[in-house]
Amino acid sequence: MPIVTILPHETICPQGASIEVAKGERLAQSLNKAGIKLPHACEYNCACATCHVIVREGFDSLNEPDDNEYDHLDNAFGATPQSRLACQCVMGDEDITIEIPRNNRNLVNEE
Repeated sequence: MPIVTILPHETICPQGASIEVAKGERLAQSLNKAGIKLPHACEYNCACATCHVIVREGFDSLNEPDDNEYDHLDNAFGATPQSRLACQCVMGDEDITIEIPRNNRNLVNEE
């Protein structure tokens, strides 16, 4: 199974982490299932940008973003060319490394 390495984030994952995620699973649900409380204001429906992550390694192993994801990424705080919405990322065969931005779209923690 591919490994997702999460870089340290001061509140969500202070020590960083590595989790196994099966090919074909969505990243956001897998992170939350593993106890990494990634913000997700729209319940994984690609209707916001709070689950924004930056894929530092393995970007090309993920599914191709669709137009709706690109539209929402336009509103993601601190978006980069390596940004994805975790609710739309489907794991491929390769390991990936992600960074969870310090602030989400609303500049607050969703909890």
